[in-house]
Formats: sequence, C-alpha cells, structure tokens
Amino acid sequence: MSQTYIGYHFTIVPLQPASDILMAELGEIGFESFVETETGFSAFIPKTDWNPDALHKLQVLNSGEFSIVYEKEEIAPVNWNSEWEKNFEPIEIENTVSIRAPFHEVGTVQYNLIIEPKMSFGTGHHETTHLMVQHLLKLDLQNKKVLDMGCGTAVLAILAEKLGAQPIDAIDIDPWSYENALENVERNACKYISVYEGDANLLTNQNYDVIIANINRNILLQDLSTYTKVLKKEGILLLSGFYVEDIPSINEIASLNHLDLVLTIERNNWVGLRYIKN
Repeated sequence: MSQTYIGYHFTIVPLQPASDILMAELGEIGFESFVETETGFSAFIPKTDWNPDALHKLQVLNSGEFSIVYEKEEIAPVNWNSEWEKNFEPIEIENTVSIRAPFHEVGTVQYNLIIEPKMSFGTGHHETTHLMVQHLLKLDLQNKKVLDMGCGTAVLAILAEKLGAQPIDAIDIDPWSYENALENVERNACKYISVYEGDANLLTNQNYDVIIANINRNILLQDLSTYTKVLKKEGILLLSGFYVEDIPSINEIASLNHLDLVLTIERNNWVGLRYIKN
C-alpha cells in the first residue's frame, strides 16, 4: 500500500497483560499493523487516519498499573510483507494445528494452515485466535454449516473446513481482510468457503450449525441477537475478542437471546466462550 504511515514504538513494563490490552485498544482506533518486540511492540496507522489526540484517551495508557513509554515516527511507503516476515514465527496449538507462513517448513501435526496475514488479524499468535482454535478442535464439525464472522485472515474458516465443515461463510467488514481472506482460502486449497465483505447486515435468510465470532466486545454486544437469529436450535456459538471481566455483560445479552454458556477457556486474561442455543 503506497501511503505514508505513522509508527509508534512502545516499551511496556510489565509486558503482559498491558501489551495485549493496548494492542486491542489501538486496533479499535484504526491501527492496522503490529510488530511485537522483546520490550513491547510497534503499531502502524495510515497518516490519513491518524488522530494525535486519540492516544491520550486510551485507558491503558492512563493506568497506574503499567509503565508504557513510546516514540513516534513518520514512515514512508513500506513493504509490509517483509516487515512481518522478519517477526512471524510458525506456531502449534494442542500438538494438532500448525499455523505457518508460506516460507516456513511444513509442520508434522495433523492440520497445517498456511496464512499470509499481511495487515489482517489472525495469525494464531494472538490469544483470541488461539482460544478459538482450541474450541474448534473440541467440536464435531463434519458436514456442519459454519459462519466465521469477522474472519480476518480466514484462519478459523480454513481450520473449520479441514475439520470437515461445509459450507462455510467468512465475512469481514475490512476490504484488506476480505482480499487477504480470499488469498488464504485459495492458498489452502479450500473448496467450501465463500468470503464476503460486509457486516452483520449480510446475515439474512441463513441458518448455521456453528457460528464463530472473534470480534471486539462492543460489536459482539451489538450483533449477538443477529447471530442468534441465523443459528439453528441447539446450534453452537463461539465468542472471543474480550477479557474475563467482560463475561457478565456478554452473558447478560446471551441469556436474553436464548443462549446457554457451556464452556469457558481462558488464556492470559482473554477468554473464549461456547454457547448453545436453547
């Protein structure tokens, strides 16, 4: 993408959970790309989307629990692929799933996913993607119709197909994620995934066995009723993208929509929930 970016280089003490919290908050105000370092991470936003006052309103930067300092720089157009290639390492989850880039060697586990994330969310390194993979591995997805809402790189949709699901719809509102998801679906030779650009307004006249929604808390609270309408009775809804302390507010809306919480998995204060529609 040939445009100028603003880069922030954060040094964080202690590193967790402040790093994850800050990354999530920056994502909500338009930051597109993150590169982790030994002492924190760097975050990048197009100069056209940058509001210098927005950082001052971030909760974690005003918290007395952490020490967070940063430097800012203006960056000329850059090859983003080479930037993340320098830092992206393959990962394995449950000794069953490997998520790797095209330039990594093939793993020895059962399911090898090839993801070139570019500027999209979903390499498996973030806790929420990791949690969703754990949830999916516990389900029987054979011939189940699945929705991956807020699909990012489409890594979860791709895993769902490898676990036997079909057909699968993958939706993301971000044009860059939409294009990247299409590329990754083709890269993994998937046959049953349809990728769409848009939001919950696309969910009309559908009927899913399983819905995956790894999105931020506010979007989930807003769209939960829409997900429920297109979920079959006794269908499964997997939610992540929020913290342990957010569970009560998520549960409150879920119960109003006839959803029963049946499984909770936590990882570094992030959480993944499994609901069944009653």
